[in-house]
Amino acid sequence: MTAAPEGDGRPGAAGAPGPAGDAAAAPGAVTFDRHLVLGSLGGWRGMLDATLPTVAFIVANSVAGLRAGIVAALVAAVLLFGLRLVRRESVQQAFSGLFGVAIAVAIAAASGEARDFFVPGLIRNAALGVVLIGSIAVRWPLVGVVAEFLSPSHLGAMASTPLPGLLRRAGRADSAPPRPVPATGARPADPEPERHWRDDPRMVRAYSWLTLMWGGVFLLRVAVQWVLYRADEVELLGTASLVLGLPVTAVEVGVTLWVVSRLHRHRTDAAGAR
Repeated sequence: MTAAPEGDGRPGAAGAPGPAGDAAAAPGAVTFDRHLVLGSLGGWRGMLDATLPTVAFIVANSVAGLRAGIVAALVAAVLLFGLRLVRRESVQQAFSGLFGVAIAVAIAAASGEARDFFVPGLIRNAALGVVLIGSIAVRWPLVGVVAEFLSPSHLGAMASTPLPGLLRRAGRADSAPPRPVPATGARPADPEPERHWRDDPRMVRAYSWLTLMWGGVFLLRVAVQWVLYRADEVELLGTASLVLGLPVTAVEVGVTLWVVSRLHRHRTDAAGAR
């Protein structure tokens, strides 16, 4: 969180002149800073760390039973959290992972069923899938909302970067934000776009397809894992969770970055033509 206004990309939003902009820029005003959000995501390392407690649970449970699986998952999550503390890295994602593992093992321990370790993931995937697909119906595709917040297309930051470079950038745990303004310590606000991305049919259409892709994958995970959950196939359930997790997410990220980079090029070309 920071006191630097960034707005939502529409003219007259925070950061624009006038009473509303002055109010948003007043000392003590609080808004989200996309650079801090980017720095807390954790990159590929954070995504890998999130899968390790699940791997530990699956292996230990199959070898020595539920109690060993619970202990292994907790130990793995605590070790990952401690390692980030020792290395003075961002612990936000590690803390989220530790909290999620604690909930999963608590449910499994209470029920005595190893399959219930995966219940929080089923609920999370179902909720995300429904929300993502629902956002398309109201013409606020959430992939577009997130993408435009993290890297506004009218700035064209991704317009000329090839896909391998985009993947490396996404894999870093932090980004290179602009330097703060020396007088205030606040980051300079992004320039306002001449046209909001939702007023461009091509942008809305592309972001809607991306949102449908992400939402569909979340619901696919639910469908596959629910069948295995009902059949009490714990090993297969864990395997499906891993296979449909990081590998599929990596493909989705690659597709999303490629499409978003083309949208950045579209926006900068359109701005240059005016």
